[in-house]
Amino acid sequence: MNSAPNGSFASVDASAHLIEAITQKRAGQPLRHRQIARLIDDFVAGRLPDYQMSAWLATVACQGMTLAETTALTGAYVDSGVRLRLGGQDRPIVDKHSTGGVGDKVSLVVVPMVAACGVAVAKMSGRGLGHAGGTVDKLESIPGLRVDLSADAVRRILRDIGMVITGQSDDLAPGDRATYRLRDVTGTVDSIPLIAASVISKKLAFGADGLLLDVKVGAGALTPDHATALRLAETMVEVAYSFGMPCRAVLTDMSQPLGFAVGNSLEVKEALAVLAGEHVPGLSGLCRMLARVMLQLADPNLNDDTADRRLADTLDSGAAYDQFLRWATAQGAESDVLAQPALLPTAACVATIAADRPGWVTAVDPRAIGHAALRVGAGRLVQGTPLDHAAGVLLRRRVGDYVERGDPLAEVHHSGGVDAATAIASTRSAFTIGAERPTAPPMVHQVLSPQLKTGPTTVTA
Repeated sequence: MNSAPNGSFASVDASAHLIEAITQKRAGQPLRHRQIARLIDDFVAGRLPDYQMSAWLATVACQGMTLAETTALTGAYVDSGVRLRLGGQDRPIVDKHSTGGVGDKVSLVVVPMVAACGVAVAKMSGRGLGHAGGTVDKLESIPGLRVDLSADAVRRILRDIGMVITGQSDDLAPGDRATYRLRDVTGTVDSIPLIAASVISKKLAFGADGLLLDVKVGAGALTPDHATALRLAETMVEVAYSFGMPCRAVLTDMSQPLGFAVGNSLEVKEALAVLAGEHVPGLSGLCRMLARVMLQLADPNLNDDTADRRLADTLDSGAAYDQFLRWATAQGAESDVLAQPALLPTAACVATIAADRPGWVTAVDPRAIGHAALRVGAGRLVQGTPLDHAAGVLLRRRVGDYVERGDPLAEVHHSGGVDAATAIASTRSAFTIGAERPTAPPMVHQVLSPQLKTGPTTVTA
């Protein structure tokens, strides 16, 4: 519990200020920059209790924020901690953020591809909670690999290797860290202004020169419907630009799991296969497209064809694969395991789910697959829970595939236990088989140009 000092003038004064801010926001009146800055400063300093800050967050989630307020909250988060200065590089530094989804191992492929093209990539990643996995969890399935890097280590690895992926340190945007903990337990995680301030503040504190936002839309996304995902993307782009950070946003599909693998070690293996030149439907093309946008963030004059050729060369020549190996080794990974991905964690048990009738796969529910992976230990229902890095779900069919009765639809990889049966049932329920061949949705729904200016004055929840 974040307790304020009982009886002190500062805590009474801070509480009075917060109550005024709640009353003002509830009445639909925008808060001033200094009001928001003080709220975050008071909370981080311990002058406000959790229950009062929770009330303010809930009011924001209900009433929304203007873009000016969202920008002020972003700045307050950044100013609550330190900024990691990544300067001294002889090339642009870009970062990437995904709003998360089922089987989203895009960063494991895109970051080494872009770095192999000569653009430095500094990626700060997080852990998963709920049905969407986290990049840090996936990487920790590689024995020895460290994602808790110091600022000096981040700079050194970025300088020597050209890419770095690390988790968020305690001194980067601690205001965001403190309020996110409350958002997760008060039902305010999906508030657009709170999401935007959280994401952009961490990226600004990390210190990259440009940012790609991969905003997922569909049943497995944090923002399932297109209109909400678009509002979120527009808001984040606007906020980033208000701080002088070039930013592009791409709305990408999460109506079914991305690729075939869902689960930490399974996803690392699939990412390595793509880097080695294997084509994975949906995943491979999306990775190339997002990597192209990152290259163009670093060099706005780079046209699509030239960027695509460079990226194809990194895969054909093995340069992207080698880039991943050099980077992972620099962060402590055991090189013999990386040389043989089969040595990565493997589940003791594999249960195969087969089609019960012939037909076309018309839908694969990503949330059902994500919850199946959760049940066998690939994700967390409670923050801090140990993971089974070998566990997960491996799809054998995607939307648009034809199956005969008895053909495998998916495999549940697990270590036994009572939850395996629940996971198997959830995986079976994810598949819909119909008589007519469906049209699979496009992987990319929309690209927001860097010149985008949003129109609405209020960013609603």
